[in-house]
Amino acid sequence: MQIDRVDLNLLVYLDTLLREKNVTKAATILGISQPAMSNGLRRLRDLFNDPILVRTSDGMTPTERALELQPVIRRSLSELERAIQPRADFDPESSHRVFRIMASDYAESTLLPEVLLKMRDLAPNVTLDVMTPSDVSFHDLEQGKVDLAVNRFDSLPQSFHHIPVWRDRFLCMVNADNPIRNHFDLEVYLEAKHVWVSKTGMGIGVGVNPDDVQRLGWVDEALNKIDKKRNISVFTRHYQAAMLLAETLDLIVTLPSKAARLHENNPKVALLEPPFEIPPLELTLAWSPLLQHNPEHRWIRRLLMDVARGMDDYSVL
Repeated sequence: MQIDRVDLNLLVYLDTLLREKNVTKAATILGISQPAMSNGLRRLRDLFNDPILVRTSDGMTPTERALELQPVIRRSLSELERAIQPRADFDPESSHRVFRIMASDYAESTLLPEVLLKMRDLAPNVTLDVMTPSDVSFHDLEQGKVDLAVNRFDSLPQSFHHIPVWRDRFLCMVNADNPIRNHFDLEVYLEAKHVWVSKTGMGIGVGVNPDDVQRLGWVDEALNKIDKKRNISVFTRHYQAAMLLAETLDLIVTLPSKAARLHENNPKVALLEPPFEIPPLELTLAWSPLLQHNPEHRWIRRLLMDVARGMDDYSVL
């Protein structure tokens, strides 16, 4: 087979079909009719002498040959997109671009307000569409449907680009009238009731098992290393909700310092140093390889990281 006899549109069809595993969905994404996509699949089968997709009890399933082709086609299309990308610089001052950013409420409340302040001067007509981790999947990010993800990740797909934003130490927040603030040691910490707060990664969350220490995160893993366990009364995925609970109830919230210091002037709460060592939390910025060379995307990444470096007093960069 000679490359000059191959219709490059077929490679785009193949990439989309292998991602969606559905002729109708692939046709919708590419803006063509279902018969045209079905014809494209027939041509792909002839081109590679392989069924490419076969119907099984699980739906349309890629063949072994198709799975071998998928990373090669994806890599080739990504490089081709880079080659034909216009070289004109992005003009943020005149742009009306919408950037979709998935951010945990920790990142949304600490980092993004500063980013917005910077954008007012540099890009007054640019809009941020901030999404929660539960709104987004790794597939959405990989396909470029979401520009950036800012969160704490236990793991990321190997193909993703990512960079550490900052590392943040922990503080404890308690009601200002809670007497434990006057003798706050490990024994007092363990006897008190706690609010657990975390949202790692992306996608729909599942219920927490209080006995599964390995999945509870930084604070509980640190306690486990010294053979201790805290008494968790409330599990939440929202830092703002956790901080409100610390304000109104006799609960301890142990959370990253940048979030805690949003309330440092709040007379209803007090901030205390944890009575044991907790490894710092790492906030990460991640994005799709499909957007790596896009000028607009490079601009928003640089802006976000410049702002983060200006805020960071516990940097690993």
